[in-house]
Amino acid sequence: MSSRSGFLPGRLGLSGARIPHADRHGLLWLSRGRLSVEDGTLRFVCSNSDDLAAGDYAIPYQGLSMILLGPGCSVTHDVLRVLARHGTLLAAIGGGGTKYYTAPPMGQGRSATARRQATLWANETARLDIARRMYAFRFGRVLPHRDISVLRGIEGGRVKELYRVEAERFGIPWKGRRYDRSNPTAADIPNQAINHAATFVESATDIAVAATGALPPLGFIHEDSSNAFTLDIADLYRAEVTIPLAFQAARKVLNDPSLSIERTLRHDSAAEFRKRQLVPKMIDRIKELLDADDNGGDS
Repeated sequence: MSSRSGFLPGRLGLSGARIPHADRHGLLWLSRGRLSVEDGTLRFVCSNSDDLAAGDYAIPYQGLSMILLGPGCSVTHDVLRVLARHGTLLAAIGGGGTKYYTAPPMGQGRSATARRQATLWANETARLDIARRMYAFRFGRVLPHRDISVLRGIEGGRVKELYRVEAERFGIPWKGRRYDRSNPTAADIPNQAINHAATFVESATDIAVAATGALPPLGFIHEDSSNAFTLDIADLYRAEVTIPLAFQAARKVLNDPSLSIERTLRHDSAAEFRKRQLVPKMIDRIKELLDADDNGGDS
């Protein structure tokens, strides 16, 4: 952190601190500040937030894969120009990664992860093997079945049981999963909570997929969606993140009907994503599934 008076004397116009960057995945989380360019270097002036202490920072963008702009941020045209030139991704997000509003082209100039994913997806045997690995992550063991419809059915039964167990744990009246896409607010509070929680986890997954340069349409379990691979990865965290978050927030709103279920869940999700380091974990899981290393190559 540096004061404004200490900003100008540095070699690049920045005498003070470089922004803390401990995330080995190359992600930088920013919020409540202004991102601009001064003397060829990115400058971020911000107030205090969950992501960063108030200060005047220089950003070493050459060592970053992706800059994530949270609530309260503004950005200048020069920033987009500099980042595009150096292949650093920039995305606008909700707090903690609960929303994913926009992203530039994938990449950092590398295509290895996308090529590896496309190769696995195009081979029917390899595609099923990846799907079985995904189910193994959820079940804690590899199932013997090689029929994707059978695996989906087993997972469906498991999720129904998870709903029942979590509802019981939080004392939630549970009448089953019901959702009308044409009228989402007509659902009861627990079902609305599940809808919002799923959306927030999918947004975090969007960040991870973009950061790795993977291809969203090429899913191994989901097929029809243009975001199929994102849905595949998000589902890996349904039991440990999505459903518990949903029923925790539902309990709060049932206790206090003046609360907004969407706002309550957004706040709880942002805190939980930060605590769990959810996006970095998703990035690691994607690399593990696709056998890609940190340099974008195949391992």
